[in-house]
Amino acid sequence: MRRVALIIETSRTYGRDLLRGIKRYTQEHEAWSLFVEARDLDSKPPSWLRSWHGDGILTRSGSEAIAKAVRRTGIPVVEMRSRRWNSKLPHLGIDNGLVASMVAEHFLERGFRHFGVFALDVEPFFIERRKKFVAYLEERGYQCSVFRQPGRLEKAEAWESQQRQLMEWIQDLPRPTAIMACTDQLGCWLLDACFRLSIRVPEDVAVVGVENDELLATMSTPPLSSVRFPGEQLGYEGARMLETMMRGEPIENRSVLLAPLCIETRQSSDIIAIDDPWLSRAVQIIRQRATQGLSVTELLAEVPLSRSSLERGFRQFFGRSPNEEITRVRIEHVCQLLRETDISLDGIAQRTGFTRPQYMLEVFRKLKGITPGTYRRQHKPS
Repeated sequence: MRRVALIIETSRTYGRDLLRGIKRYTQEHEAWSLFVEARDLDSKPPSWLRSWHGDGILTRSGSEAIAKAVRRTGIPVVEMRSRRWNSKLPHLGIDNGLVASMVAEHFLERGFRHFGVFALDVEPFFIERRKKFVAYLEERGYQCSVFRQPGRLEKAEAWESQQRQLMEWIQDLPRPTAIMACTDQLGCWLLDACFRLSIRVPEDVAVVGVENDELLATMSTPPLSSVRFPGEQLGYEGARMLETMMRGEPIENRSVLLAPLCIETRQSSDIIAIDDPWLSRAVQIIRQRATQGLSVTELLAEVPLSRSSLERGFRQFFGRSPNEEITRVRIEHVCQLLRETDISLDGIAQRTGFTRPQYMLEVFRKLKGITPGTYRRQHKPS
């Protein structure tokens, strides 16, 4: 039986999802003897690692000390966080370009035209999130204000100083503004600053974090929308990669980046930021009833707009027609059902307003570039 050490934090939702994915792999393949302990991302290297003689390690290195400790073992290692200290090791991570574009589209779909980013430039992937978010918006003709987290907050004075600076930045932003916080922790600090200033969230400032740590996201006021990572899939893939290495076989792709799953929308960004009340109402109706087979004709029966005015307004704010928006909402719901259920494609078509499964398949392939079956396999590795 192979002996594998898991140097992965257990204090965060994402780390626990990774562990679940690793466990699933061992249940479906050869069982491993797993060395795992409760730890944080900043915990020191386990003392037993110096004299441990195992077969492999799956790690998320939160410090250079941990990176050095796992390298010294001389056994197969897969890094599941950053290549900052372990650039020569096989690596699994998240495509941060897709994280940035997903958050930007989330805001654009809600009609926002002013943007900001609360950045933390201590890791390459944090920097990439910030740069990709700003670049994605600039390509579409929008400017983005940037506030960088100034330093470590080990003392109360430093925390209060940062919050004062953060509040000054927020006060200078136009209203309404949509802000990406590069981590959920930053998102909570941002919401606290808005609370101190009595700024309405999400009416005046909408916020989306990254990683979807359930404790942080649900403890904030209001609850924080956040990008959800495919933790179980990544854990499963990491275990598969390590198994290949432990068999002595070469790794074809030594750096694998997976796409984020979705944005878990909570109160901090759940709004339509459009001044026109009837256009805003049309968007709300689409999001509520698109999967019930809603048509543009039925939509026009509920809002006092002409077809041409509705079409013009949607193209101005979203760059697509009302019918295209209805289809987009349906396809996003299809994606959710593919990720989270085992419902057949026929059943999914019925639940999402498509009259024929074949038509759903054709539209899905056109918008996503892959078939529903391929999408499900990519997001449900078991």
